[in-house]
Amino acid sequence: MRLILYSKPGCHLCEGLGEKLMQVQGVAVDLEIRDITTRDDWFQAYQYEIPVLIWQRDRPDAPPDLIPLPRMSPRASVAQVEALLSKMLTGQ
Repeated sequence: MRLILYSKPGCHLCEGLGEKLMQVQGVAVDLEIRDITTRDDWFQAYQYEIPVLIWQRDRPDAPPDLIPLPRMSPRASVAQVEALLSKMLTGQ
């Protein structure tokens, strides 16, 4: 599962979510962390929303789908994060 996490330096919510995503074991996660301060278009889009988590679902012979995932509670456990990702993959 390819995920994009829009973040910025010093954002403790972003750092916490990133750490949890790296601990997920039941779902193969390919995580890309994008610093919104490095591009103006990212900053304008997400400056008030971070952390933003996007699922990049690849499709054969077409551009990938970019699916925003629901905002997770900062109190969510690694198991809860994993359950959400698993649910997204299975569509249930």
